[in-house]
Amino acid sequence: MIRTLAVVGTGLIGTSLALAAARQGVRVHLLDSDPSAVRTAAALGAGLPGPPPEPVDLAVIAVPPSLVATVLAQQQARGLARTYTDVASVKYEPERAVLARAPDPTRYIGGHPLAGRERSGPLAARVDLFQDRVWVLTPSRLTSRTALDRALSLIGLCGAVPLVMQSKAHDDAVALTSHVPHVVSSLMAARLGAGPPQAARLAGQGLRDVTRIAGGDSRLWSDILQANAGAVAGVLTDLQADLADLLTALRDLAGPPDRRSAHSLAAVVDLLDRGIAGLGELSTGLPGRPAQLATVRVRIADRPGELSRLLAATAELGVGPEDAQVRPADGVRGDLTVRLAVPAVVSGPLLARVTAEGWDADTEADGRPACVA
Repeated sequence: MIRTLAVVGTGLIGTSLALAAARQGVRVHLLDSDPSAVRTAAALGAGLPGPPPEPVDLAVIAVPPSLVATVLAQQQARGLARTYTDVASVKYEPERAVLARAPDPTRYIGGHPLAGRERSGPLAARVDLFQDRVWVLTPSRLTSRTALDRALSLIGLCGAVPLVMQSKAHDDAVALTSHVPHVVSSLMAARLGAGPPQAARLAGQGLRDVTRIAGGDSRLWSDILQANAGAVAGVLTDLQADLADLLTALRDLAGPPDRRSAHSLAAVVDLLDRGIAGLGELSTGLPGRPAQLATVRVRIADRPGELSRLLAATAELGVGPEDAQVRPADGVRGDLTVRLAVPAVVSGPLLARVTAEGWDADTEADGRPACVA
């Protein structure tokens, strides 16, 4: 049970979790080296500016990976909290540093909520940022049961889903699922500066999807990449090999038609097929296991703009026109029923969103595996 909380670092993640905890009645104290960030977070309703008068139940260290151990040691020395966690997206090196430098590493457990936005800072914070998102905990060999329990309580307050992992396994996984994608997005976005003058005017949604995450804070991301450099380099090495094979095939296909090899075209098709297969695994997070679908049925009025309004409301949950079927509503002349087929884990947040917007809706499990068209 958490009654009092301190958040050290009032950026996007720190302010968002402070908002979520404060909404649940937790007394939250906000600290940051930037006074304006603290004032902004406090003005949003995230908590009280400044340190608490006595130790809080849990302190969250919301700073870049390279600073976790230093800030934690400082706050433990001043007696900020009874237990501590962090939210850095790299876990192994910070854990090693904490074990070596913290006054009492038994009171600490590593944490990483897998949520974020392209924007940074307290003004980008959202109270529901962690709702139904995975939140990894990486207990060390010294972590106490009390520290684990309080971190789990925080995850519950934020509406997230806990997952316990070893720190090294976590870093290897996020190198593939988060850190390298950011690097690739940055590489592609950087190419725009060297492209034809009219290239930006021809950019479609595909390019915007690929480059969307390239807008992250460069100082934070350089810190992340430095802290997880080995794992990131390993994934990029494998990606480099795939790119080399693709380049060989494309250069062959760019040659005279009578000299092109059928093997080159097959290599391109194989890469695209492996991409489709990988996307299928991404839908569940469990390789080889298809996601279960649920259908959310929404009744809307048959009037201009109503369907567009519904799709705009669902877009933030990743639900779009390709997920929708529209039929005349049963029993009510002039109304429409929109059936939205989504992974079951999304159905709850989607139902809550559309009903909050004023539509009548319900949901049912399909029991069908999700597939990628």
